[in-house]
Order: sequence, then structure tokens, then C-alpha cells
Amino acid sequence: MVLATALSMALSSAVTPAADGIEWQQRRASMSVAGDGFVLHAPGGDRHIPAQPLATHTGSPLFDGLFAMALDDLHKDSVAAIRDDAFDHGQSMPCACFETGEKWHYVWTRDLSYAIDLGLWRINPVRAKASLLFKLSDVREPTAPPGLYPMQDTGSGGSWPISTDRVVWFLGARHLLDDPAFADTVYRALTDTLAQDQHYVFDASMGLYRGETSFLDWREQSYPGWTANDVRFIAQSYALSTNVLHYEALQLAVQMAERRHDPKAADYRIRAGALKAAINTRFWRGDRGLYMSYIGSDGMPIEAYDLLGISLAITSGVADADRARQALANYPAYPAGSPVIWPERADQPIYHNRAIWPFVSAYALRAARVVNDPDRIAHELRSLLRGAALSGSNMENFELLSQRVHVEDGKLSGPVVNSPRQLWSVGGYLDMVIEGVFGLSADGRITPKLPASLLPMLFGDRERISVQLRDQRITLQRPASVNGNLLVASDVEHHGNETVVTLKAIHVDTTPLRLDAPLFAPATPAAPQATRTGSSWKISFSGYGQLYVDGKVIGAIDGQRLVPASTAQQCFSVTRRAGELESLPSPVTCVGPMQRLAGAWPRTWTAPASGRFKATLVYANDHGPINTGITAAVKNLVIACKGAPVQTRPMVMPHSVGMQPSTHVTFDASAGAPCAFSISQGFNMSFLRHFAHYTGGQGGIEGPLNEARMGDLLIAPLTRTAP
Repeated sequence: MVLATALSMALSSAVTPAADGIEWQQRRASMSVAGDGFVLHAPGGDRHIPAQPLATHTGSPLFDGLFAMALDDLHKDSVAAIRDDAFDHGQSMPCACFETGEKWHYVWTRDLSYAIDLGLWRINPVRAKASLLFKLSDVREPTAPPGLYPMQDTGSGGSWPISTDRVVWFLGARHLLDDPAFADTVYRALTDTLAQDQHYVFDASMGLYRGETSFLDWREQSYPGWTANDVRFIAQSYALSTNVLHYEALQLAVQMAERRHDPKAADYRIRAGALKAAINTRFWRGDRGLYMSYIGSDGMPIEAYDLLGISLAITSGVADADRARQALANYPAYPAGSPVIWPERADQPIYHNRAIWPFVSAYALRAARVVNDPDRIAHELRSLLRGAALSGSNMENFELLSQRVHVEDGKLSGPVVNSPRQLWSVGGYLDMVIEGVFGLSADGRITPKLPASLLPMLFGDRERISVQLRDQRITLQRPASVNGNLLVASDVEHHGNETVVTLKAIHVDTTPLRLDAPLFAPATPAAPQATRTGSSWKISFSGYGQLYVDGKVIGAIDGQRLVPASTAQQCFSVTRRAGELESLPSPVTCVGPMQRLAGAWPRTWTAPASGRFKATLVYANDHGPINTGITAAVKNLVIACKGAPVQTRPMVMPHSVGMQPSTHVTFDASAGAPCAFSISQGFNMSFLRHFAHYTGGQGGIEGPLNEARMGDLLIAPLTRTAP
């Protein structure tokens, strides 16, 4: 009932902001000029906004005041010390940094890096560099190879390599390379990080990097609910956003290596090109015209999409022009804004689920500029402006249909957590103004792409509007006539530090916003049952859906279906089907031959046939809870088969609830060949010097910890030829 009412209200109240105020679902905000500053009159009360050194001068007091409010929020986020309960026992740590928000007084890698990429690098480059350097660390573990790495923040199953989006650090750092010393530090960290990720998280057979979706790190919100207590699926899956971030890192490596005449440039270029091709091969879902948010370890397509991943694919150039247009057009929108994930989860509270996140909306606006979509540009711009105005700050997130900072909906109420002056929301708002309206891109080009529908609000009766930045002023001149839907540059003049752009109207073909998408996915089913029936497996589950075997769709299943048995291991998963949507996948049920190796290391085994095999280690890792920490156990399984080169495969043992299987590895063996399996030390986040300050769990102040209790080694054939 709550959702039905909210959706009805949202559909009936999509309005364009007026010059001095906005009304939305019986709420109103307005802006008045007070001396050199402003006063925002919002539903939660008045906010006095002081004059700022940077400013916009438009026909809208609301627009000008909200730009000043974002800068005031940024000033409040600029601190001399930071703190977090999980570090130094909550004591302050000196750092001339950006803190994350009013409720978050620390610096996290992804929040900071996205915020800097969204423009904070140009507002305060000194503080941006100091903040980035705070998130960089060398190695304190003497037995580990030295290196310099961005930190993967505490997270799922004990952090990296379950979550692997720490490379987002380079997205922010790439804008600050005019400082030679900082650039040298960036290049060292870049080469070290790419080499480490190549070993531990790159899967050559898929051409992709493993790991969790970037920023969407509350597992039950966007992954199947059964990952709440078992994150192996996440550790072995592949995420669109995280792979695009690795592509961006490789592209940066090409540029920096070439400047240094480093021969590694050629290798980086080859790897970047191959990764781009793999992303387009693996994540593109032609029947939906969308890039999937993540896929399974076996390449299983997942009915899950996220706006950040799609936007990054577009802005990075991973998506070609046709796919970029399709993906943005086919991703749903609602009157209040664009959801960060789709479809939503009916059983989860509001946070990433059923939510708008302003920083993601800012990336979607960037993507809309790439494809010249005035409707989407205007949609994201209005959403960013409306959210800031009605809440009186740049909030972390909003409920999807009402754009409120909190909605009561029983156990599904939310957003569960929210914070004013959230740093990446501040960055997103500033980027909406500086690039989204005035067209200033990161490379210094000024290419406005302004929807004609926003002309009355932004210009009013003015001939010109402008933005004053630290060292330049950009002025937009109203077009002589408006016979189109997109305003672009007609003439550009430079007068000292002022650039005057005369606009002209052009017409571009657009696809209407997708406002009719179904909201919720079907519920995720339980694992199917497999019963041997002669030469087949009878697969049973309750309901109608799709049956997958080893990640490949077999077809529809209505209660049960027979599948021919193989001499190799087979893994079955099901999804529910309702209308056009599939659910998230069930847990897998694996059947077929398997051998257990127990005892001390090294353990020996003789290959029964030639082919490819899968190895999994039963283990327990109780060094932290499932949702946080830095002590995922990361080891190398070393496989030495007679007559063949030694094969070394990284194996991850995340924080667990009791004994469970590790991530699996694959290896090749020939019939009759004796093989010895041994374990060598790997690497985890506790090895970094920075985490000597970590007091929120094990592996921190007491010293590095990269261990798990190991049980049987399980070996199963994946292919088989004659012995």
C-alpha cells in the first residue's frame, strides 16, 4: 500500500523547478537572497547559506543558492582530523582531508575517489591529494613482497579480494598528475596494484576481474539473499562496475607508461583492449539492451542491473555509441529520479534498494551527455536539484518514489542509513553544475549540452548566465532562437580568464524515458533438488522458472525437468520467472564424481583421466563477521603434476559461518599423473601498514593475519576424455 500510494503520487507530480522554488508531493522549498548569501526555506526549516568564493549567476536564485549550499557542505566536510570507531579506538587521526559526511567522520576509498572524480579535484586539489594519499599504503608484513596499494576498505567476508573496487582510487588520482611527485607515487601504486590484481583476481579464461559490484556492498540488497552468510558467490562472480574501473586503471597505465617511456605501455594497451572486449562479450544482454550488473563465476547471466556500472561503461568508452544509447534508454526512470539498482527487491529495506543516490545520478548525467540525450540530462539534473532543495543538504540517498530522506514502511523502512553533506553527493551536485550545465569537462574543454526545457528556469529573462571558478569564468549566451531540444556551443570567445559560449539549439532524436518498467523482481528460489534417474538427473523445485546447468540456460522448468547425466561434475541453479523478469539465482546444487583429500600438506592425488579439474578447500575462517573486516584468508594452491609445469592458483577463504568450501580453482592434469598439492602464502589487506591503526577487528593493531582452519581438499572433474 505504501508503494502504491507513493508511485501514484510520484506519477502525478513530476514538475520542473521554478526560478526561486520547487513543489513536490505536497512539499515546497524556496530560496531567497540575503545580502551576499542565501536562505533556503526547506520543509525541515531554514538554512542560511553564506556567500562562497565560487558562484553561479543565473536567472534562478534556487539554482545559485543550491550551488552555494554544495560549496558550504564541502567546507564543512573539509577537516583537520578524522575518526572512526574501528580505527585507533575511535580517537582522532590528524589529516587535512575530506571527511565522508556529517555522520561519517572517516575517509573511505570509494566514497573519496568518486567524489574527487566528480570534481573535487578542481575545487581543492591540495586537500584532494592529501585525502588520496591517506588511502594509500605500503606493506608491513615482512614475508610479503613490497608494494604500494590503495586500500580496499573493510567489507564483505573480510574485504579484498571479495571486494576488488579499490582501483577506483585511480579514477580520482588521474586528475591531479600535474604534481610530478604525486604522479610518481600514483604510477608506482598503479603498477603494483595492477600486477597484484592480475594474479589474485583476474580470470584469464573469462578475461575479467572477479569481485563485488563497486559501492553496492550490502550483499542482500543487490545479490541473492543466501549470500548473507556465504560470500563465495560474490568472490567468484564478475561485476560490470569493477571491471570498468580496472579498464580505466589500465587506460591510465598506458598513458603514464608512455610518458615515462616504460615498455610496459604496450602490455597495458593489449590488456585494456582485451578487457573492453570481454566486458562487451560477457555483460551485454541483447534481449534487454542492457549491461548486466554482475554475472556468475560460470558466466551465468543475472537479471540485475545497476546505474553506476552502466554509466561508467558509457563514460569510459567501453560501450560503443549504439550500446550506450540502448543501455541508457532501457534503464528505468521514475519521476523522482533513477534507481541505483533495478529491478528492486520486495523483501529488502530501502538503502541501495528502492533508492536514488545523487552521486550515481551525477554519473548518469555524464552518460546522458555522452549520448546527447536531453531528456535524461534534464531528468537527472532535476532530481539532483530537487533532492538538495527539499532536504536542505546534499544527502547520501533518497527513497525512490517520494525522494524523501526516510519513508516508514514497516521492516522495509528507509533509507536505513542517511547522512547530510555526504561527500560524493556534494561532488555530484557540483559536477552537475560545472560540467552538466556549463559544460566544463575534465580535459578543460567547454562543451555545454543543455536541454532546451531548462532554459526558462536557468536563464529567466537573462541573456547570459555564468559560473565563477577558482581561475576561470564560463559564460553561456542565450541562443537567438530555440528550434530544437538541445543547446550546444555555436561560438566560443576567450577574454582573459573568461570564456563566453554562445548557444544554439539543435534537434536530436531521443527515446522517451522508460517510466513503465516493473518495479520488483520475483523472489529468489531455494536450491533445486537433484535425484538420479537412470542416465539422467531429475531436477525439482517449487514453481516456474528457468533451469541453468553450469551457467548455461537449459530452458523452462515447471516443477521438475530431466537433464542427461555427465561423467563430469554438473551444477544446477534455478530462477523464478514472473512476466518479463527473472529472479536472482538460487544456490547451486552440484552432482557428479568428487574425491576428498585429507591429511597433512602436501596432499597427493593421481588424475583418473585427462582433462580439467576443479579444486575446492573446506575451511573455517572465524577471524571476523561476514559483513566486515580485513582478514579474508588468501592463499595459493600449488599443483605439481608429474611431467607438467607447476600450476599456481589463488584461493580465497572469506569469513565464514562454520566450515564451508572456499572459492574454487581449476587446473589441468593428464591421466595417471601423480599430483602434489601444497599451500603457499598469499596476501590480504591486513598486510598493509595502514591497518596497524585498525582496532575494529582482527588483523589490525595486533598484527597481520591471513589464516584459516583447513579441512578436506575436494577435487571434481569438469571435463573428461578417455583414460
